[in-house]
Amino acid sequence: MTIRVEDIHDLDFSDVAIGEKLSPIHPGEILRKEFLIPLKLTPHALSQALQVPAPRINDIVRERRAITVDTALRLARFFGTRAEFWMGLQTDYDMAIAR
Repeated sequence: MTIRVEDIHDLDFSDVAIGEKLSPIHPGEILRKEFLIPLKLTPHALSQALQVPAPRINDIVRERRAITVDTALRLARFFGTRAEFWMGLQTDYDMAIAR
């Protein structure tokens, strides 16, 4: 389909989304909603299982702290995912915030 410039004013775009940007999703939200809640796991219990200080996981879940390579490796080992998954979430979030 081709649209001519002179016909643009006659087109109805009312059914098209307005293009609002979605807020970036912090990796801590994914950790909380997709892993901790379904498994009925607390941040404190996860920190013990990962052998990391409790504030580290608590701060990530509260979206106050980034996921480091060390934490990504530990999360991947515990949940059976890949460290790249966690680092990808963090990188995507950081890039969205920077833009």
